[in-house]
Amino acid sequence: MTLVKHELRQGSRTLAIWTAAIGFLFAVCVFLFPEMKGEMDGVSEMFSSMGSFTEAFGMDRLNFGTLIGFYAVECGNILGLGGAFFAALLAVGVLAKEEKDHTAEFLLTHPVSRRRVVTEKLAAVLLQIFILNAIIFGVSVISVAMIGEEIPWKEIAMLHLAYFLLQLELAGICFGISAFLRRGSLGIGLGIAIMMYFLNLIANISDGAEFLKYITPFGYAEGADIVANGSLDAALVLPGMLYMVIGIVAAYWEYGRKDIA
Repeated sequence: MTLVKHELRQGSRTLAIWTAAIGFLFAVCVFLFPEMKGEMDGVSEMFSSMGSFTEAFGMDRLNFGTLIGFYAVECGNILGLGGAFFAALLAVGVLAKEEKDHTAEFLLTHPVSRRRVVTEKLAAVLLQIFILNAIIFGVSVISVAMIGEEIPWKEIAMLHLAYFLLQLELAGICFGISAFLRRGSLGIGLGIAIMMYFLNLIANISDGAEFLKYITPFGYAEGADIVANGSLDAALVLPGMLYMVIGIVAAYWEYGRKDIA
């Protein structure tokens, strides 16, 4: 577990910054709800008449006058995008940085197999994602309690589970890509996260593009669907978890055979 501890120490500042930023925005968003609660009926009516824009964000299926409706859209976007960016950026460079920083020649001269290197780096990535989500969930529950609202445990748990799985999927895909890179590229990780987000917007707007929900993890992290159904769509989650596994398997395969400079 030496490599896991090293990765956690090395990434502790980044993890703290991302967690603090997302947690702060999350708390601010929840604290705004009591101030905006009385005006939400008018806002809901306005959004319902905005056509494709409303459908893109699922706002035509939620009541902004309720905590969970407001939470699913506003807070959901903060954790959905913020968590996606964090997971993608974290995973896309974790294997490539050994060549980029010229530390591979030191690491791989030790009695440690490449398989173990991949395993421990993967464990460090997953652990950091778990820590971020656990803290954000705690911030969420405390913030809702502080504004005096009843905590909708089931809906909030389902939403946070969806975003956690979304981050795991993106991390698995980017982890696989990282094994093929030699210099690392934060741009690739950021680009993948943004692309997945916009694919879901397109799928929401056009019925003919609904198949895109089977490609993007944002498809099963749609707050409106989760609140309405009270559960995640297994038909969308399972392909996403398969993409994650494929990415991880690709990382083991490529890193085990590549000629590391």
